[in-house]
Amino acid sequence: MASIKTLKICPKGHRFYKSSDCPSCPICENEQRPETGFLSLLSAPARRALVNAGITSLNQLTTYTPKQVLAFHGVGPSTIPILREALAQQNLDFKA
Repeated sequence: MASIKTLKICPKGHRFYKSSDCPSCPICENEQRPETGFLSLLSAPARRALVNAGITSLNQLTTYTPKQVLAFHGVGPSTIPILREALAQQNLDFKA
């Protein structure tokens, strides 16, 4: 079954098509993507999931286990190795 894409317009006036009910605007997402730091390494859904959980620094990430992070909507298995590497570069790790 083919998904039907619907034209949507975000509050900033960007026009985009989506087949899901997700209201996030891909144009706004690209504008908000950080250029540096561990959040810049992540996909938009994973980045949104961490920010929505209040995780904006690696130190905050150390209070979570990988299993807890995977439970966030938008975080998939490929995100954990990226986060683990970012943590290791700062001599940090996930909560045991």
